[in-house]
Amino acid sequence: MLPVAALAPFVMLATTVAADPNAIPNSPVSLPITKQINPAGTFHPSQRDQKRWMNLLNGGQRSTSETTDVPLTDSVISYTVNVGVGDPAIFYNLIIDTGSANTWVGANKPYKKTKTSVETDDFVNVTYGTAFIYGPEYKDTVTIAPGVDIRQSIGVASNSFGIYPFDGILGIGPNDLTLGTLSPDRTSVIPTVPTTQDSAINGELTFGGTDSTKYTGHITYFPITKTFPSSRYWGVDACFRYGNAQGKKATVTILDTTAGVIDTGTTLIGLATDAYKRYVDVTGAVYDEKADLLRITPAQYKNLQSLFFVISDRQYELNANAQIWPRALDSAEGGEKNSIYLVVFDLGSLLPLNLGFIAGMPFLERYYSVFDADHSRVGFATTPFTYADIN
Repeated sequence: MLPVAALAPFVMLATTVAADPNAIPNSPVSLPITKQINPAGTFHPSQRDQKRWMNLLNGGQRSTSETTDVPLTDSVISYTVNVGVGDPAIFYNLIIDTGSANTWVGANKPYKKTKTSVETDDFVNVTYGTAFIYGPEYKDTVTIAPGVDIRQSIGVASNSFGIYPFDGILGIGPNDLTLGTLSPDRTSVIPTVPTTQDSAINGELTFGGTDSTKYTGHITYFPITKTFPSSRYWGVDACFRYGNAQGKKATVTILDTTAGVIDTGTTLIGLATDAYKRYVDVTGAVYDEKADLLRITPAQYKNLQSLFFVISDRQYELNANAQIWPRALDSAEGGEKNSIYLVVFDLGSLLPLNLGFIAGMPFLERYYSVFDADHSRVGFATTPFTYADIN
C-alpha cells in the first residue's frame, strides 16, 4: 500500500523553442514536484476554492477582509518545486500555480542579490484569490535544473500575505495573466519562466517536452476554449457524466458541455451549482458543515460509480477512490476520522454562468497533463496511477 501522499501530478509544459526568446535549452527538462501536507492548514477546502476563483475572476480586486481571511497556503495540500535564482544560485521553495503567470520569491526566505541581479524601474503587484504580493521587479538568472539557466523577470516580495511558509510562486498559467501586474508600466506582458509522506517527491514538472516514461498510451490534445473567462486560463470545453461505464459512455449527465479550467491551485473538483446538485442526488451524499465536504456512508461508497470528465467524447475516468478525500487527512480539515468524504464541491452561484467546472488536484493526480503555450492547447494521458485504489 502506498502512503497517503503517493499521488501527485505529472505536469508537462511544452513550447516550440524557436517561438520563445526565453526558451529552455536542451529541453525537455524535468523537475520533481513535492506534494506538501500542511499540518497548519485548517481552512475548509470548499470555501477556500470558492474564494480563490471568485477573487481571480473578479480581476484580482481585494479588500482587507479578502486578504486576511484566506491565505493561499491555508490548505492541507500544496504542490511545490525548488527553483534557483541568482549566481551562485539560491534555491527557493515555490508553489506551482497554473492559475497565475507571475514568478516571484521572498515571502519566507529573503531574496539575496547576486552578481546577476538587476533591478528594473517597475514594481510587481499581484493579487491572487487568496493572497497578494508587492515588490520590485528584477531580471535575474533562474535555474530550473542543473546546468539549465535562463534570464528571467521575477518579482521580489517586500510585502506579501498568504504564502508563508513557502517562499513564493512559480506561475505557469498563460502569459497574458501578467498583464497589469507591473507599475508604472501596466501595458506590458511579463515574459515568464518558459513553459517549455508529508512531503514526498512524487510528481514531475517537465519544461519543453514530454516524458514518455511517465504516461501510458498516448497524449490527446484539445484546444483552449474560446469562452471567457476560462479562455484566460488553461480552459477547455467539457462535460461530466456519472455511471459504471464498463467501456461505454456513462449514461447520467451531471454537467452539459461547457467551459471550465484545469488548475493546480484548486484542492478539489468544482461543479456549477446545478451540476453539483445532480452529483449529490446520484451519490446520496450529504454536506458535512464541519468538514466543508460531502460525506457518504460505507454502503454508499461501495455503490459509488465513476465520474467521467469528457472532452470531445474522450472520457477521463475518476473511479470511486479518485472521488474521495484522502482518508488519512479526514481530521486535517475538521472532519471525523474514518469518515468518507468526496472531493466534489459547489462552485457557487456567484461565478459566471458560463464557467461550469474547475478540475483541480484530484484530476491532475490521476492524469498526465500537458500545457502547450505555443499551440494554445492542453493534453492528457493516462498514468500508472489513473485507476489506482489509493489516495
